Amino acid sequence: MKSRCNSPSLLLGTRNAGKLREIQTILGNIPWRLRSLKEFDHVDVAAEPAATYSENATLKAQFYARETGLCALADDSGLEVAALGGAPGVFSARYAGAGASDADRRKLLLSELARVPTELRTARFVCVAVVAMPDKTILNVSEGICTGTITFEPRGEGGFGYDPLFVPDGHTQTFAELPDSIKNQLSHRARALLKTREFLTSA
Repeated sequence: MKSRCNSPSLLLGTRNAGKLREIQTILGNIPWRLRSLKEFDHVDVAAEPAATYSENATLKAQFYARETGLCALADDSGLEVAALGGAPGVFSARYAGAGASDADRRKLLLSELARVPTELRTARFVCVAVVAMPDKTILNVSEGICTGTITFEPRGEGGFGYDPLFVPDGHTQTFAELPDSIKNQLSHRARALLKTREFLTSA
């Protein structure tokens, strides 16, 4: 598939520094030159108007591929909390409104779960990663899911987003407390990107 691109470069379609580092680490040493949006200051932020992770990831990958002329990898992910009917879901990054920080979003989530007991604080992270060509052709779609529970307060200094609140099943530490070497094997994004990595390595 790589020969179908004009360049053996792969643009990583995110300006989130934490997510960018995570993607670079998980993809590792693949036969593609990984490029950053920092190299393309003229490119706007892709819109995320769709109702599903798959649609949003596809729109973002196609947008960044078209704008840069490179094959592009983009993902969309979210936290789905059972006690909140699956919210914040695809709105996870916009959960507390425009301009809100990660801390603001965590604070809002905890406030909405304040009276929810431990046994009902189940949740899951979902990630869909898409690789697209500049002509909008989709080369690969991968999904990853990680189940766990929500804590009563933030724990840990690592990660980003909701990581300090999420304890994956089988562990006692949050994503923000776990070493990257462990998180990058079991997280939703890791599970999606490891499948993407397999595709990119064999393409």
